[in-house]
Amino acid sequence: MLNRMQIGALVGAAALCALCGTSWAQETYIALISKGFQHQFWQAVKLGAEQEAKKLNVKISFEGPETEAMVDKQIDMLAADLSKHPQAIGFAALDSKAAIPLLKKAQKENIPVIAFDSGVDSDIPLTTCATDNIAAAGVAADKMAQLIGDSGDVALVVHDQTSRTGIDRRDGFLNEMKAKHPNIKIVSVQYGGGDQLKSTEITKAILQGNPDLKGIFGANEGSIIGVLHGVKESNKKLVVIGYDSGKEQIEAIKSGAEAGAITQNPIGIGSCVVESAAKALKGEKLPKTIDTGFYWYDKTNVDDPKIAAVLYQ
Repeated sequence: MLNRMQIGALVGAAALCALCGTSWAQETYIALISKGFQHQFWQAVKLGAEQEAKKLNVKISFEGPETEAMVDKQIDMLAADLSKHPQAIGFAALDSKAAIPLLKKAQKENIPVIAFDSGVDSDIPLTTCATDNIAAAGVAADKMAQLIGDSGDVALVVHDQTSRTGIDRRDGFLNEMKAKHPNIKIVSVQYGGGDQLKSTEITKAILQGNPDLKGIFGANEGSIIGVLHGVKESNKKLVVIGYDSGKEQIEAIKSGAEAGAITQNPIGIGSCVVESAAKALKGEKLPKTIDTGFYWYDKTNVDDPKIAAVLYQ
């Protein structure tokens, strides 16, 4: 007959055995904080993350503030997720500097940080899953130049000047114009917070102040929808180039209201951040950046299967 000490030892051994037989993935929780939830782009990123999480059998959460102007709310979300002690964090920064103190806390607690879409001004993230936004915006600039005859006035409506995507898309466009298209003048760069209504009003003001404007570049989904509305309400005809996709933008391209756009690979970005977090937790070394790719699309190739696969409605 077993005594109490022997029974205790057997119970402890059984518990340890059960833990040994449990996959690390089933106990893995990865918290993802995006830049917002108001655009279909983020829903596509979420879908990619969920698909990869299911494939790897890990648990994730995915959240973001209502708009991409809510830096403080995003920081609060990051702090709340840190308090839950996730095994890893995926973070798409609205402000490339504001989150650094919290990311330092994650680093101190040995929680791997994977940046996605928009990196931070720090070496804390082990990798960044993102589009090469500088190169992509450069392609948008070249297309704009080609479509307006390589001369004239152009304006930009950008989502912000604090996130890495806002900065890189703005600078990628401006630097390409300066380097290769000296006869094109940038007359205005305005920031609408990725908000459609605000970007509409900004666009109307730009058009009123620049009657000879030949083109406008909208640097994300909210910006370009605002540009399209502003151009339509002002009853103007000019070259409009956008970024991302979404039903309204795709329809505008098919109708000719918009010349074309840069599409990212949002599902691929979501998949990349979860896969990278899982690799980090297994001790695998990651490259500093992972380029998730981009394409130029217009009405000539919008229905091409390769393009359609990375567009969202």
